[in-house]
Amino acid sequence: MRGKEVNFGKLLHGGDYNPEQWLDYPEILEQDLAYFKKARINEVSLGMFSWAFLEPEEGVFRLEWLKEVIDRLYENGIVVMLSTPTAARPRWMAEKYPEVLRVNAARERNLYGERHNHCYTSPVYREKTRIINTKLAEMFKDHPGVIAWHISNEYGGECHCPLCQEAFRGWVKKKYGTLDQLNRAWNTAFWSHTYQNFDQVESPSPKGDSSLHGLNLDWKRFVTDQTADFVKWEIKALRDAGAEQPSTINMMYNFTGLNYYKFADVIDFVSWDNYPTWHKEAETVTAMDTGMQHDIMRSIQKKPFYLMESCPSATNWQSVSKLKKPGMLQAASLQAVAHGSDSVLYFQMRQSRGASEKFHGAVIDHYGGSDTRVFCEVTKVGVALEQLQEVNGSQNPAEAAVIYDVENRWAVEDAAGPRNAGVFYKETVEKPYQAFRKLGINVDVIDETRSLDGYRVVAAPMVYLLREGWTEKVRNFVENGGIFLLTYWSGIVDETDLCYLGGTPHDLMDVMGFRSMEIDGLYDGEWNEGIPEPENPLHLERAYRCSHLCELVKLSTAEALMTYGKDFYEGMPALTRNVYGKGKAYAVCADFEQGLYDEVCRKLAEEAGVERIVEEVPEGVEVTMREQKDGTRYVFVQNFNREAVTIQLPTKHYPVWQGTYDGTIGSWRTIVLKGR
Repeated sequence: MRGKEVNFGKLLHGGDYNPEQWLDYPEILEQDLAYFKKARINEVSLGMFSWAFLEPEEGVFRLEWLKEVIDRLYENGIVVMLSTPTAARPRWMAEKYPEVLRVNAARERNLYGERHNHCYTSPVYREKTRIINTKLAEMFKDHPGVIAWHISNEYGGECHCPLCQEAFRGWVKKKYGTLDQLNRAWNTAFWSHTYQNFDQVESPSPKGDSSLHGLNLDWKRFVTDQTADFVKWEIKALRDAGAEQPSTINMMYNFTGLNYYKFADVIDFVSWDNYPTWHKEAETVTAMDTGMQHDIMRSIQKKPFYLMESCPSATNWQSVSKLKKPGMLQAASLQAVAHGSDSVLYFQMRQSRGASEKFHGAVIDHYGGSDTRVFCEVTKVGVALEQLQEVNGSQNPAEAAVIYDVENRWAVEDAAGPRNAGVFYKETVEKPYQAFRKLGINVDVIDETRSLDGYRVVAAPMVYLLREGWTEKVRNFVENGGIFLLTYWSGIVDETDLCYLGGTPHDLMDVMGFRSMEIDGLYDGEWNEGIPEPENPLHLERAYRCSHLCELVKLSTAEALMTYGKDFYEGMPALTRNVYGKGKAYAVCADFEQGLYDEVCRKLAEEAGVERIVEEVPEGVEVTMREQKDGTRYVFVQNFNREAVTIQLPTKHYPVWQGTYDGTIGSWRTIVLKGR
């Protein structure tokens, strides 16, 4: 478990509030307090874009208005996550210190504007950040209404300025030590790109190098490290000034600009912003996708996270800004709680009057009343959270894990390999994840750096790039009785994207019992199929289609459970099993349809002895379990279908605690069971 033990003593309900936009309307600020209490709001997040109000001129600080707001909120039972304002710098800073503005990959410096348009390397920006954070910490370090520090907002983006280039060169030199090591790691013999000195190293650019995959990978790693270092800088300023409240950064959906797992030891608790496109696809599809993102966030520190932002209505930035249908807000909110969130927070509390987010959904809209449909739905969520307060702080224990590794994803999607019009890494990860979740079991989503201890079954989809120590963990896991599932296109390259020599999957050929020989990229619309072998040990009986990628393997100690049905590799292994030590290693050799994963993962979970609370989970129903330290369990059963479903719940040992149950669960409804 990473970070501090963070528990605010209750499930939080609230979100982003921007009172600086309403300082000229004191009656509105006062009205908001009444509305917040009516909606059971017990927390708001303040200050994330307030720098120009906190420091309107260089060295001139005006924090009194913020203290007055925090005081009034606290008097009304509402606590605050106070943000550092560094996500958007004031205009005076950019005019006086243009170095704080970012430079893009084409080496062009940005004009002033937008947010996240600042250089994390800039000494000026760091110093200005230290000063404003110190001022905030000095004023609010002992305020009982300030429970946490929200560091900046949605970190992301990169800067290619001379300061960052120099920092990158230092990062590279520290990592490789010598030019010989660097040239070997990046294979600069390719296209005669050999470096003669470290001063020649530059970030990837559309006007320069973009085909050295080792360079591309290391630049992305540097961007993550430099961002993490800036987060540490911000937190240190707070700590040096005496502020000890826990800290967080709000992460984002499916964001590949940073490796979020590297922030596990930087912040005290994880939070993230969740904006699914509900009603675009079947709600069951969106729910499964969203559930995996919740589980990624929970797995970063393996403890409860916080839903920092969600939309109470429609966003204004998606291609179509769809309203949430009645009941969807509560279903989505309780899904977050089921997967480990100790909060349901929104963007935004009151709708802005102007600029780019004036039509973004809010708890209180431009009309300004509490009798809107959205406000009533928010209030229902608040009431539900009050009833579920004892769930706060409980864990989501998991016996199954799926590997999702951002650095591996960077490499896979940059590989220039068998398919460049869609290698479908995320979709490949989703298949075993969905298969396990359909069984109603908790799933951790971890990267290659995490331990496999405590899991019974682990799926490792498309582990193309091998991180240090990964194969040793897999070997020990299987040898000691674990059930392991690998897929095609795995064990191909090392951490600098150099191809392994001597056969793949590298260092796992004995564990898997085969050697990969070739991989066939299939055109869109082309397909093959897997045919079950007679009397195979998983008792597979039906054929499944595969597309996109088909790997051809040569067996040593493994046995084929399925073989390809056609093409020149008809009859070659498509699904394999190898007994290794006390465990078993399975391999899916092609991009098979979801149905194969559903059947195989069900049988692997049974073989591994994974506990299932609900024996049969209908399609579109989620079953998720949280557990307190004393053994008390809370089982969330959620129906994301558009019609009621019949389900047999284990009410003998887990009686229904919240919700109405008569053998069926209504559309977008949640039932919570409690027991041991």
